[in-house]
Amino acid sequence: MMKQVLFQFLLFLIFLLHCTTTSAQSPAEAPAAPPPPPSGPVDIITILKKAGNFITFIRLLKNTELAEQINAQVKKSNPGITLFAPKDDAFSDLKEGTLNSLTDKKQLQLVQFHMLPAYYSILQFQTATNPMQTQAGFQFNVTCSDTQVNITTGVDGATLENTLFDNSHLAVYQVDHVLLPLDLFGSASVLTPPKPETSTGTDDTPTTTPTTTTETSDATGPNPHAVASIAFGVAVGAIFPLWL
Repeated sequence: MMKQVLFQFLLFLIFLLHCTTTSAQSPAEAPAAPPPPPSGPVDIITILKKAGNFITFIRLLKNTELAEQINAQVKKSNPGITLFAPKDDAFSDLKEGTLNSLTDKKQLQLVQFHMLPAYYSILQFQTATNPMQTQAGFQFNVTCSDTQVNITTGVDGATLENTLFDNSHLAVYQVDHVLLPLDLFGSASVLTPPKPETSTGTDDTPTTTPTTTTETSDATGPNPHAVASIAFGVAVGAIFPLWL
């Protein structure tokens, strides 16, 4: 009886020791991951520099001090801002000196014409009402085809090529042309005329290459060198048998 009790007690100790060892070896619970750091304030210049190819538009935003205005307005939840950013290639389509010929006020209005005083996603353009009022007070029209958004100003047009930034308060879209307001430029053409296409076809008219022919005339008589060679051969033929 005593042996049975000791045996059961020994089994209990072994079981208790096993539980203690297992608990000590179990890995400690990993601490919860820290929350991601809050994103910094939106800076329109940083957005455009990161995208690249917007040097001219960045310069206009700085010169007109609209960059600071955009950054400040985006901090407000409503109504947000929509910005259309032309690439550097788009400004090269303008006639030389167009930007420099504008007064400071007109440069400001030109940049403001690329701003809508509200946030618009790509889908919201499909239900937008024309004409749309820009930050400059001038208007343009927007048309949509599937996911493509086109803008017409009365002077020129542009197409949204890419979304550079979108955080539901600020939308920045890359456009392929500078938006020219009719109120500033009227019907005057400030766009560089397209270069004439060079013809790549071949002329069907056959071309003849003049050839020069060298005629040898026999009127000058036999070649004296040839006559001498023949005479020498005849003489050798006549003398050779005498040597034998």
